[in-house]
Amino acid sequence: MVCSKFCRSGGGGLTKRSTRLEDIAILAGVSIATASRALNDSPAVNTRTKQKIWKLAREHDYPFRRHMPAAPIGASGTIALVTPRPQGREGRLSDPFFLELLAGVGEAARERGCDLVMSHVSPANLHDLSIAMTTSRADGVIFLGQSTLHAAFNRIAETEGRFVVWGAELPDQNYCSIGSDNINGGRRATSHLARLGRKRIVYLGDLDPPEAQQRQRGYQEALETAGFSVDPDLIVPAHFEVESAEAAVDSMLRRGLDFDGIVAASDLIALGAVRALLHAGKSVPGDVSVIGFDNVPFSRYSRPALSTIAQDTMKAGRLMISKLLDHAGQGGGRSERIPTDLIVRETCGG
Repeated sequence: MVCSKFCRSGGGGLTKRSTRLEDIAILAGVSIATASRALNDSPAVNTRTKQKIWKLAREHDYPFRRHMPAAPIGASGTIALVTPRPQGREGRLSDPFFLELLAGVGEAARERGCDLVMSHVSPANLHDLSIAMTTSRADGVIFLGQSTLHAAFNRIAETEGRFVVWGAELPDQNYCSIGSDNINGGRRATSHLARLGRKRIVYLGDLDPPEAQQRQRGYQEALETAGFSVDPDLIVPAHFEVESAEAAVDSMLRRGLDFDGIVAASDLIALGAVRALLHAGKSVPGDVSVIGFDNVPFSRYSRPALSTIAQDTMKAGRLMISKLLDHAGQGGGRSERIPTDLIVRETCGG
């Protein structure tokens, strides 16, 4: 019989006693060694016994969580998802593009028999990244964004190879990143508007995140190829939010800025731009053509339907999972860029 959780104190009263490992062993009818191995997910203990012991540990408030495996029994591995802060997208998992990216990673993990764990950690510096890696029992970690942590990721890569980053490929990069061809995406969007006869094309988006910078670079290269000069007044900051983009376009209109096209750094930004233009009585695409970036589901259902640059989130998910599982401990292999495609709908008029 297992003794009560309440034991007599020296003064004759009752004091609460924590459940011990030997208590769990007695309840399960196994040795203390077997109970310990089960709680540590040892392959020497069969699945049924593990499940029985974990159930008993939960029921009797045994502090077993630190012993539990990182994934349910049967999973071939576990991938942790970590979102650094701050990012151009504000690190919000409600962002439609991040939901699409999560779906891509999730489907790829399912195909490989892996579980996903969404971490509460939101690293902002090298120390945070180190904690995220050294305290994770997952087989690999996917960082959804680079934020301002490029140098920190390089440092971590000197000693740790269990991670891959969704983001841009940058000079002197020592870690594996998977991301879209942002430069070509920005270039294709801008070139398309130039071919339509647009001559005053705005780049609307965050100017700091690496991916947004690359989209801006493609925008500038396309303008130069089309024979246009790059006008600093037409490079307009806006966060990856509808409201921020609306405010930015409202300000442009109030200032009397002359423009006939907008290349937006995301579909959310493009949608905010379209809303502001329509509210001001402008025709889209009659007066101003607009192209977004991401091809999230709502882009095809908006009115007018949004032209955009598509990112292949399913392929991105497969690549990130395979980099972690097929190059375990080797730094994820080489970085790769995913092609971007121009999707022409109603907001650019051709």
